[in-house]
Amino acid sequence: MDVHERELDPPWEGVLASPPGGSDCGVLVLAGSSGRVERERARLLAGQGLTALAMRWFGGPGQPPGICEIPLETFTNAVGVLRSTGASRIGILGVSKGAEAALLTAVRDPRVDLVVALSPTDSVWCNVGPGHDGRNHPYRSSWTWRGRPLPFLPMDESWRPGTPAGEPVAITGWYELSRRAFGHLLPEAAIPVERARADVVLVAGGDDAMWPSAPAAERLAARRRAAGASVTLISSADAGHRIRFPGERALPPSPEHLHGGTSEADALLGAEAWPLIVSALRGTPAARSGG
Repeated sequence: MDVHERELDPPWEGVLASPPGGSDCGVLVLAGSSGRVERERARLLAGQGLTALAMRWFGGPGQPPGICEIPLETFTNAVGVLRSTGASRIGILGVSKGAEAALLTAVRDPRVDLVVALSPTDSVWCNVGPGHDGRNHPYRSSWTWRGRPLPFLPMDESWRPGTPAGEPVAITGWYELSRRAFGHLLPEAAIPVERARADVVLVAGGDDAMWPSAPAAERLAARRRAAGASVTLISSADAGHRIRFPGERALPPSPEHLHGGTSEADALLGAEAWPLIVSALRGTPAARSGG
């Protein structure tokens, strides 16, 4: 299918990809802490008949340089942009910190019909990088809503990596330690995914070396099920943080962080999830449901 692309007008930075004639189904595509605009993923979704908006949500003009007190209105406004294209069904597909944003946005915006959370968390975490003031510390929330920071979990600074200096680091253990150390903050920091009107699809790898997304996905699914809300969970013990869909290129290794899994396992999990995700975004019956 041919895909039409246009760059977003300032102050937005990103791309709007759509099939010829547009679509009544739109999806907001959010990267994680890489900060990139997910152009390739948007093109793939547009090739499936969806209008896809991939945007930069931090590190751009007028935005904090890090993921620090990002207004969730950033994403509700983007939902409005998709609605203005004629899309009546709206999904948000986010990975990692982008999945955190997607889930939190769906809790607050009833216009969102579906959330696809890849390598998610079930809690609000502290900032990753500096805010507008250029400061990393003291820790602050990653997000705000209506000008107020969301309750969050900080990081336990006693953690030390178990790899030699200069080598890529697996930081899942840091998140696990911090979750235990600040357990008293968990109730307020939990993402109340059961409140979202949207359907929820969760995809996670059990070998995620960035943060423990598979246990988090299980907890998110449990909250949805306990509330009688729809949820689908797709997981693989061998996949890591970088779940990859058919047609997407493998990303090069990071010099700073290990992501876990293997290129093959990440692609297999993405291939398993892809048809269900596309069907869910379109609002058509899926081959697998219920988690």
